Amino acid sequence: MEVTREDVLRCAKLTNLSLQEEELEPMREAMTQLLNQAERLNALPLEDVEPTTHGLQLALSRRSDEVRPWFTQEEALANAPRQDLGHFVVPKVL
Repeated sequence: MEVTREDVLRCAKLTNLSLQEEELEPMREAMTQLLNQAERLNALPLEDVEPTTHGLQLALSRRSDEVRPWFTQEEALANAPRQDLGHFVVPKVL
């Protein structure tokens, strides 16, 4: 599928991109390559292929869900430079 200059300008407008004149041709070529690759993928016979979330069937290693000893609130806050009402006090980030 061939992408035109107008297609690139329309996509740029829809995505609020401001492309310089010298960026239009490389973008057009990249979009053409991307769509050509998508067309090749669409042409593959995948009717009998089961959908997967991963290419390999891997067993997930999981730890058992059990109650274990944990820090108390006092232990967790013991080395905090600043604390207030049982919480860490951190600088405000704007």
